[in-house]
Amino acid sequence: MANLKEIRNRISSVSSTMQITSAMKMVSAAKLKKAQDAITAMRPYSDKLTELLQSLSATLDADSGSKFALEREVKRVLLVPITSNRGLAGAFNSNIIKETLKLSSEDYLSTEISYLTIGKKANDAFKKTKHLIADRSEIFDDLTYDNASKIAQILMDTFVDGKVDKVVLVYNKFKNAATQEIMTEQFLPIVPTKDNLNSNLDYIFEPSKAEIVEQLIPKSLKTQLFKAIRDSFASEHGARMTAMHKATDNATELRDQLKLTYNKARQASITNEILEIVGGAEALNN
Repeated sequence: MANLKEIRNRISSVSSTMQITSAMKMVSAAKLKKAQDAITAMRPYSDKLTELLQSLSATLDADSGSKFALEREVKRVLLVPITSNRGLAGAFNSNIIKETLKLSSEDYLSTEISYLTIGKKANDAFKKTKHLIADRSEIFDDLTYDNASKIAQILMDTFVDGKVDKVVLVYNKFKNAATQEIMTEQFLPIVPTKDNLNSNLDYIFEPSKAEIVEQLIPKSLKTQLFKAIRDSFASEHGARMTAMHKATDNATELRDQLKLTYNKARQASITNEILEIVGGAEALNN
């Protein structure tokens, strides 16, 4: 059994760790509330805009179709993993990296893969490959629509120039503080909706339907990427809050066990001292 000094040192160390994890949990909880409100407010607009443009794109003639909806033989794929800049968030980052590697080695095994990373953890995982075209981890220093638009523009230009035939986002979708859903979302080309219930309605478009689509599609794509980054940002704080909560609980349990061990060792030490005193007294009497 460890001596009393060693146990005291371990108790002190665990208590310090518990204070740190508890503080990190509270910080993440505060940040989560703001991030959750932002993504909750944004989703209805983003989803409706995407639904509208997919519906319109599905009714366009092939000659008037958008350059962003052009489907080509998939020979080159650009994967965009979205992680965080920091760790201590459980499996939040590793799940995205694993899913990206799975896409590279299984789904798109016969294609040429390249990466554009968002988040330092993704950059650390893929920076050693020869196919990393850019890292945009700085977006989390100032997460705004304008900064996300610049990244979306890079993706759109890369697709339109024919450098890649498909762009796929890999990110965590926020569901609640304890649950994140891994998403593999096709960013480009735009996927027309399969629901054509409204395609036969006689709408009057002004200006023309093609012009409306051409003007709104870039905005929709930028909004889609911004939503994905916002989803990942909220998921990060939820995952970190949950991880720090579990770490605090584990540290509390370990500290209690160490205190029990310390008390037992101390009691044993006191008992031995009493026995030695009694034994010495008996020896003197004899």
